[in-house]
Amino acid sequence: MKIFLFYLLILNIFAYILMFADKRKAIKNKWRIPERVLILSALLGGSVGALLGMYVFHHKTQKNKFRIGIPAILILQILIALALICLRNGVWEIPFLSSLFTPNAVSS
Repeated sequence: MKIFLFYLLILNIFAYILMFADKRKAIKNKWRIPERVLILSALLGGSVGALLGMYVFHHKTQKNKFRIGIPAILILQILIALALICLRNGVWEIPFLSSLFTPNAVSS
């Protein structure tokens, strides 16, 4: 769990820095970071950093792909995390899934 949280921290910092770097490149009319890289950084877990970077640096906030897409990715990631937590804690009983998240579960 600690490794996963560390991964999320690093990826969110990376996504934030990507937004900053792309904004600076846009101002200086230099080669830009591809949009697919910015979105991929959010999809891989850096959605909070990407969203913060968008609004702190006022970058990509006019593009629907980012204005709607990045928050949608964040909401989806939160829902997935909540679902996994519920499955792990036995709140939902889905036979084949709950056995994956039950400690000491024995397959029959």
